[in-house]
Amino acid sequence: VAFILSSELSFVYSKGGKVRKVHVMLLAPDFESVERINRRLQAVGNLASDGRPILGLDVRVFCRMVADAAPRAVVIPSHIWTPWFSLFGANSGFDAVEECFEEMTPSIFAVETGLSSDPPMNWRLSALDRFALVSNSDAHSPSKIGREANVFDTEFSFRGLMETLRANDPARFLYTVEFFPEEGKYHYDGHRKCGVVCAPRESLKTGGLCPKCGKKLTIGVLHRVEELADREPGVGGPGRVPYKNLVPLNEIIAEAVGKTPECQGVWDLYFRFIREFGDEHAILTEVPVEELARIPPERIAEAVGRMRRGQVSIAPGHDGEYGRIRIFGEGPAAEACSPQMSLF
Repeated sequence: VAFILSSELSFVYSKGGKVRKVHVMLLAPDFESVERINRRLQAVGNLASDGRPILGLDVRVFCRMVADAAPRAVVIPSHIWTPWFSLFGANSGFDAVEECFEEMTPSIFAVETGLSSDPPMNWRLSALDRFALVSNSDAHSPSKIGREANVFDTEFSFRGLMETLRANDPARFLYTVEFFPEEGKYHYDGHRKCGVVCAPRESLKTGGLCPKCGKKLTIGVLHRVEELADREPGVGGPGRVPYKNLVPLNEIIAEAVGKTPECQGVWDLYFRFIREFGDEHAILTEVPVEELARIPPERIAEAVGRMRRGQVSIAPGHDGEYGRIRIFGEGPAAEACSPQMSLF
C-alpha cells in the first residue's frame, strides 16, 4: 500500500472578535519532517488526545511553524464549506482565504471542497481560481475510503503530486471523484431535530430560523456559497480540472435489488463484480454497461448507466444528516438485513 504521511488538525482560537474553528490537512514528505513538526506542536497542545488533535493556535501561526520546521510539508484547508469547522464555515469561519492565513496565504495552493460541495459550486468564487480543488473521503470506516478521490497522471512521488497540485494542470490532474453534493451532510439549511430542510431562498424568508421551533437553522454549504459567490451558477472557464459524481457500488446494488447497502447478499454481488472487472472505480466509470450486464440482475448495470448520466434524485443532506440518493425514484423501501432469525 502506497501512502502519504498525513494528518488532519483542528484549530480553535479567537480572531477578529469571533471564535474560529478551522480544520486543515498536513501532508509531510518524510518521517524526519513529521518528527520536527511534532516536536514544535507538542509545546502547544496534546497531540495524542485525539486522532485529529485540537490546538488553541491561530492556523496562520501553525503554517509559519510548519514552514520553519519542514519547508516541503504542505497545508491544505479541509472541507472548506462545512458550517462548524472550516475556512469558510458559516458559524466559525472567514469570508476570505487571506483573512485567515494573512502573510502565509501564498503557501496555500490547494483547498478541499468537502462532501457537501462540488467543483462547480467552488468555481463561482473567482477568489478560488488560483487554488487546486481536491476531494478526499471520510475514513471513518474501511468502506468509506476512496469515496471521494483525486486522479493523477504524474510522477508517483510526494514531489510529483505536490508539483501537480501547484500547477493545477488538467493534463496531469485528470479529475476528482465526488459525492453528488446534495448527498453531503450539510448541503441544505436545516434543523434536524424538527425535520426541517430548507433551500437557501426558503431559509432567508424565515430569517434563518426554524419555522417549527424558532431556533437558528444550521446554515448549509449551498447557502454559504451563495453568500460569497461573485459568479452565477454554470459559469465555467478553460483549464478547469474535470470531476465525476459517483455513488458507491454497494449502494447502487442495494437499490437495484431492493436491499440495504450492508446486507450480506449485497456484498456477495459486490465482490462478484470486483472479481470479474477489477476495482470499484473502473466499474463505476470505465467498464461498458453492456459488459456489466453480464452479471445478473441487469438492473444493476442499468443503475450504473443512470448514475453516469446523472439521472438520480436526491433528498438533500442537512444539519449533519446525509442526503438520500435514489436512482430508480422513490420506489418501495429497502428490506432490512436480518443477521439472525427471530425467536418468534
